[in-house]
Amino acid sequence: MDRTTMGSMIASLRKEKGLTQLELAQMMNVTDKAVSKWERDLSCPDIASLPKLAEILGVSIDELMKCRKAPEEKKESAQGIVMLVMRCVALAMGVAVAVTSIMGKMEVESGLTMLGIGLACIAIQLFGKEE
Repeated sequence: MDRTTMGSMIASLRKEKGLTQLELAQMMNVTDKAVSKWERDLSCPDIASLPKLAEILGVSIDELMKCRKAPEEKKESAQGIVMLVMRCVALAMGVAVAVTSIMGKMEVESGLTMLGIGLACIAIQLFGKEE
């Protein structure tokens, strides 16, 4: 059994037994809405009802309780990607100015423009974090 939450475990075991939420609810003397909430991890069965639930589902209480919190999905938001790009552009501008200045290939106006772009990117990145 590779289930991550108690709700998904209850749902999976219920389906393996060929039971509907209503049938399980009637066997547990609760409403089908309660079973639905268990399976969606919005609530948990009462601790006193766990032995009966485990028996109905054909597992031990230990097996029923062996569940892990579902890992949080890491989602790169569009804003997060934009902030990363801003940092990269700022770094690139700084490196370009430093390298071309050392090589003697940079005009002052061009260097100031590039540094301005880099500073603007840093400002956007710093003040754009508010969600």
